[in-house]
Amino acid sequence: MTNKAILFDLDGTLVETAPDLMAAHNHVMEKYGHEKKPLSDIRYLAGRGAATMLLRSVESQEGRNNKIDEQTHKIMTKDFIDYYAANISKKSTINEGVIEFLDWCKSKKIQLAVCTNKMERLTIKLLKEIKLYDYFDYIAGADTFNYRKPDPMHLTSILEILNVPIENSIMVGDSETDADAAKAAKIKFILVKGGYTEKNYDQIFKDHLIENFKDIKPLSQKILGI
Repeated sequence: MTNKAILFDLDGTLVETAPDLMAAHNHVMEKYGHEKKPLSDIRYLAGRGAATMLLRSVESQEGRNNKIDEQTHKIMTKDFIDYYAANISKKSTINEGVIEFLDWCKSKKIQLAVCTNKMERLTIKLLKEIKLYDYFDYIAGADTFNYRKPDPMHLTSILEILNVPIENSIMVGDSETDADAAKAAKIKFILVKGGYTEKNYDQIFKDHLIENFKDIKPLSQKILGI
């Protein structure tokens, strides 16, 4: 194994998880008397975990039904996680070019890791069900450490575990949460279009911007000196 590594965000980057995330979201919203949301709203709801997703959704509603107390929020979050865990790969799909790129990385003995704000057990469950789990040397979810993105330690701790220096690494993601973590960690960041962010691409820090994973191989070769 080389001392080079590529870290990936999960939702919106490696996998199109929006259909299953929004199904869980709408299940909980309907159960507790709040508005269901269209699939397109994933762009501003995703990225910081289930609890934040639900809070953002409720607070975005018009009228008086846009507040929830702490206890209700905890119960709603638990219901979301339970429903999502049971239906985690119903409609989620691997993004275009991902498998081919991961195969190439393994052929070059590049270490691979997932760095996501999804709970670790849910991340592992999803990756196993969609047959991506075996590609990765390390998986860090929102609860793996005592911190998570945009905290740069979410990224740098993975590199320490893999024994890879920052200058020999890349972070690949789709949102400002990934970008802010990579920037603070001084890790080269590749932003993938079409992910889960409500910001314009020119508002997000990145070293490179790509359309999809078909564009990532030559950039990786250049950055990592392969």
